[in-house]
Amino acid sequence: MKFCTLLILTFALSGCYNVKRDCENFKTGTFNSEITINDKSFTSTFIRSDSLQIEIFEGKTDSSSIRWINDCEVIFHTINPKKMVDKKDIHLKILTTTDSSYTFEYSYVGESKKQRGIATKTN
Repeated sequence: MKFCTLLILTFALSGCYNVKRDCENFKTGTFNSEITINDKSFTSTFIRSDSLQIEIFEGKTDSSSIRWINDCEVIFHTINPKKMVDKKDIHLKILTTTDSSYTFEYSYVGESKKQRGIATKTN
C-alpha cells in the first residue's frame, strides 16, 4: 500500500514541474531582450531570420550569423567583430517559453560563466 501511495505521489508532483519549451516559435521574428549584469539592466532589440540576427544595443548595430544546434540552442558568430571579445562565439539556450517570450541563458563558447535574460517577441 505504501508503494502505491508513493508512486501516485511521485507522478502527481512530477507533473507540476514540466517546463514548457516550444522553441520553434522563437527562431525568427523581432524581439526585445532584457538582461541584468551586476544589478544593472540592459535592453536590446533584435531581428532574427533563419541564418542572421541583427541586434541594436545602446545605439549600435551588430550582425551575427546563427547556427541552430537543436530546437532550443543556437550559436552566434559576429560577422564583423570590432573588438577581440566580439570574435568569441556565443552559445544561447532557451530554458522556458511562454506564448510570447522565452527565458534564456548564454555564455561565450567554452566558458562556464552564464548570464540569464528574457526575450519577448514583438511580431
